[in-house]
Amino acid sequence: MKITENLVVSLDYTLQVDQNGEKVIADKSQPGQPLAFIFGSGMLLPEFESNIAGKEVNDAFDFKISAENGYGNSDPQQIVNIPIDAFKDPSGNIDQNMLKVGNVLPMQDNHGQHFNGLVAEINDEIVTMDFNHPLADKELHFTGVVIEVREATEEELAHGHVHGPGGHQH
Repeated sequence: MKITENLVVSLDYTLQVDQNGEKVIADKSQPGQPLAFIFGSGMLLPEFESNIAGKEVNDAFDFKISAENGYGNSDPQQIVNIPIDAFKDPSGNIDQNMLKVGNVLPMQDNHGQHFNGLVAEINDEIVTMDFNHPLADKELHFTGVVIEVREATEEELAHGHVHGPGGHQH
């Protein structure tokens, strides 16, 4: 069965990116735990799906996606200076293990929206947070193999995600 719209696809994959001139693994499926998704449901990058369309079980894939077609380029407006007081607990203390350059912190805006930010810089008054996607500016190199292609159940299509192994458990 070829990968087409509304079929459940399971695949093993490795994602590599360039970091300081060296290829590093940014993400990969775990042995026995393939990535499972409904093809065409908008869960994955459009160019990722276009590169696996038409493949069948046991077909290998190896392709690259430019930063522009992946997670985009960094947006300078997503780098924000936040007063260090915002990181103090009610007693006026800062958790030094949490607030370190390079740490990713869960944040919330004034509207209650949750997102993650990278601590980019800290001084006595300001914490500079980078809210760009961690893979912004990166060319994505995917390799892997198709493990399974099957019909999606009506329930999976209605819910918009895969149920059972590799998918969502209800």
